[in-house]
Amino acid sequence: MAVDELDTRILRLLLEQPRTSVREYARILGVARGTLQARLDRMEREGVITGTGPSLSPAALGHPVLAFVHIEVTQGHLDDVGEALATVPEIVEAFSITGGGDLLTRVVARDAGHLEDVIQKLISLPGVVRTRTEVALRERVPHRLLPLVESIARTARK
Repeated sequence: MAVDELDTRILRLLLEQPRTSVREYARILGVARGTLQARLDRMEREGVITGTGPSLSPAALGHPVLAFVHIEVTQGHLDDVGEALATVPEIVEAFSITGGGDLLTRVVARDAGHLEDVIQKLISLPGVVRTRTEVALRERVPHRLLPLVESIARTARK
């Protein structure tokens, strides 16, 4: 979906001020509330806006260890393993990938021992051949989308 300059201004506000009302967004942007709501509805419908919930910190929830676990899967079992991964609460994301392995998961844990327990659970899943784990030491660039939105806005103005 193509986004125009107004869309990028809306997205920037959503990212910078996520707890502001639609009425206040419209006032800040100088557009009618109905116009803003129609834009928001369209961007949600087209999958640009995928959620409105709060961002939570696993570390603040008692899970400060972050690891990326690559999982190699027996051929033909990718969907089964993917469904099984969804039942493991410590897995916060999982992706099918190319390269070394079939799946890449983002795993959080209370400590190193808990991480080992989670990995052992993954290894025991039917269809999992092997895993490879990389522990994150420090976040260098937090999850962000504002620079991307700003880049799109610059492109839209040209």
